[in-house]
Formats: sequence, C-alpha cells, structure tokens
Amino acid sequence: MKKIFHLSSCDTCQRIIKEIKPGKDVELQDIKAHNIDPKTLDWLKEKVGSYEALFSKRALKFRAMGLNEMNLTEQDYRKYMLEEYTFLKRPFMINGEQVFIGNAKKEVEAAVKSFHS
Repeated sequence: MKKIFHLSSCDTCQRIIKEIKPGKDVELQDIKAHNIDPKTLDWLKEKVGSYEALFSKRALKFRAMGLNEMNLTEQDYRKYMLEEYTFLKRPFMINGEQVFIGNAKKEVEAAVKSFHS
C-alpha cells in the first residue's frame, strides 16, 4: 500500500506532499473528508508501537476538551483519533511496510527517500 493521509487545508501537509511528489500509485486521503478507519489505525499502531505516537497533542481541541489534564490510556487515544480527525498527527505516509508520521524534518526526508527509491 502506498498512501498519504493528510489534511487538504493544512499548508504543512501540502508542502510535504509537494516534496514527496507522489506518483499515480499513491493514494491521497484527506482525513477531514474521510477520517482514518479503525483497521488502518490499528495497523499503524502495530508499526509504531502505540496510539499515543500517532496522536497530536498540538490539536486545539486537546486543551479545549481538557484532555491535557487527563491521564489518557491507549484506548482513549484510539477512541479520540477515530472520533475526531484533528487528533491525528499528520501527515501519515505509508509506503509498503514503511510508515512515516508527522512533519519532523527527519521523517519527511526519510519519506521522500522511501517514495523515490
């Protein structure tokens, strides 16, 4: 599978997609229009080790909902990401068995290299 989960209204996501220059074989999924499905989220969790690693604590709703003051469990992280796309770190870039999460420079460079090897 070659897929990029992104937010079309996010300038950072759009910049990263331009850097990756995905071919026609890469599916782009706007998480606002179609949030991630449970099966894919669970697969990603297996790849990275935890739901927390996939969760964006920068989301405005994180503080607005008081989640920053709670001790969230792995199941809580999963539940919130499936309910609300804003809690997903983005973008998620999948190239076969390789997974790249977020917009850290190192992650993006690795994703670009992977998609063009």
